[in-house]
Amino acid sequence: MPGASGYPSFHEGTLNDPQLTAALKSLELTVRRKLDGVLQGEHLGLIPGPGSEPGEARPYQPGDDIRRMEWSVTARTSTPHVRQMIADRELETWFVVDASASLDFGSGDRTKRDLAVAACAAIVHLTAGGGNRHGAVIVTGDDIVRIPARAGRAHDRELLKAVATTERSAPGVRGDLDAGLEALRRPLRRRGLAVVVSDFLGPLDWTRSLRAIGAHHELLGVEVLDPRDMEIPDVGQLTLRDAETGELLDVDATPQLRADFAAAASAHRAEVHRAFRGSGGPVMSLRTDRDWISDTVRFVGERRRGMAAGVAR
Repeated sequence: MPGASGYPSFHEGTLNDPQLTAALKSLELTVRRKLDGVLQGEHLGLIPGPGSEPGEARPYQPGDDIRRMEWSVTARTSTPHVRQMIADRELETWFVVDASASLDFGSGDRTKRDLAVAACAAIVHLTAGGGNRHGAVIVTGDDIVRIPARAGRAHDRELLKAVATTERSAPGVRGDLDAGLEALRRPLRRRGLAVVVSDFLGPLDWTRSLRAIGAHHELLGVEVLDPRDMEIPDVGQLTLRDAETGELLDVDATPQLRADFAAAASAHRAEVHRAFRGSGGPVMSLRTDRDWISDTVRFVGERRRGMAAGVAR
């Protein structure tokens, strides 16, 4: 049930179906109550939709999608221009959700999987209505669960239920985000919004697939992290366990080790963010120890201000 952080905990195997349904409804009410009135407008406010109708041309600004260069205006004016697009009336949003074992970790009352479900619920709410459809590819490492894109609140709840309850992979099996991205690429789907939800730990062997998706869809990364992903506490001797392989490692949390770990974690996050920027998409970072609703509002607000500034220029 919902806790102080404002979203329920979906611990594997602890909720029966009626309880899970009630928890998802509670999450839906939380999202609606806290986002409505704060974030008004259509899905264009979350991230620019791919659109199908050309709008006006405007001067190119750093960060604009070069796929929308308007070459005729550029040649006529000798100044680079991009063509703004009018978003489709119906948006198809696809989630690629990393449900590997590492997402079932949490150092507090909530796990990263709980946060992933909450993030998906928020994005579903922000992109719902008007016939908009939602689908999902949920990848565990040894299995891929596909949820077809459909419209309607009942379907959205079933999608969130699948994200919350898809069983983790067998012990020793690592997550395979690249397989999830490839499952979204093929077969080719209509242009829409692709939302990739993961902690993005491990090798970045998925960047090529991400670039291919960014070339066809609008792209959004949702990074769900726990404080222990970024720093080791000052506790002296401790045993670390790899959530995916089960491997154990005894370490002494010396100041040097803690500093090296924090630096490596920061460098890895920066590499993940660069990979998304290079593929044309931003990253929304959420943490299990923070107010995820406030972070979502802040992210969307920054996106809207950035788009408004681009139009004004």
